[in-house]
Amino acid sequence: MDEKYEPQQVDAEAGRNGKDKKKKKKSWDYDKEISRLQVELAHLQAWIKKSGARVVIVFEGRDAAGKGGMIKRIMEKVSPRVFRVIALPAPTDREKSQIYMQRYIGYLPAAGEIVIFDRSWYNRAGVDRVMGFCSEKKAQRFLELAPRFEAAIVESGIILLKYFLTVSEDEQDRRFKRRIDDPLRQWKLSPMDVESYQRWWDYTRAYDEMLRMTDSNHAPWWIVPSDDKKHARVNCISHILQSIPYERVKFAAPDLGKRQKRPSDFVEDSSIRHVVPDTTS
Repeated sequence: MDEKYEPQQVDAEAGRNGKDKKKKKKSWDYDKEISRLQVELAHLQAWIKKSGARVVIVFEGRDAAGKGGMIKRIMEKVSPRVFRVIALPAPTDREKSQIYMQRYIGYLPAAGEIVIFDRSWYNRAGVDRVMGFCSEKKAQRFLELAPRFEAAIVESGIILLKYFLTVSEDEQDRRFKRRIDDPLRQWKLSPMDVESYQRWWDYTRAYDEMLRMTDSNHAPWWIVPSDDKKHARVNCISHILQSIPYERVKFAAPDLGKRQKRPSDFVEDSSIRHVVPDTTS
């Protein structure tokens, strides 16, 4: 990678007086920073396609910690043919009868792809365990096997990045209440979200053990503090870019040539067309 793409930092000495604090606030422009990082994601995409690299990015974390917004900013300016988001529904009866990891293997990337898991095989260590969808024995067995499964992924040449988004109790409470009051966010509040809100400490214990047992040298967990969503997005996307050894690929601008001339015998089609009404006037 040509440069280090990190969020702009303000001198630690700043903030000694009101003027410095005001200057510190103005020195960090989220929209400018996220746009810059999205340009880099486009360069990463070009390199992925050219090199045939394979990348898996796992996003886990507390409900309402901002996983959806994070993934949205990553996907906003890139191709869904290169960046694929996997957000699996509840398993079918057939999938429940399979080896647990079998469900996820088919979604791993081929050459030239980045796969983003919006929750992943770690459902077994989180919601499945807390809500009783699997036995404690199966949950413990998963925690033992997950590092070995991920070692096989990494040994195959796939770059594996795992991020866990954290959020405080007070901030999660604020976000859940905002979902209740906002029709545009009400769809985000599922029965499982309500359960996770009520079982904060059950999930805390489960996540603490998950992070402790499945953090490894080949696939470490990276914690993303997310009480401030904007900082979380910039910090996490910056880390993704720093963690993949990509290079900028020179864009080969195509020669558009000349558009063909209208044929002399061309006749406009006169059949009825259904045109969307203009509601802007």
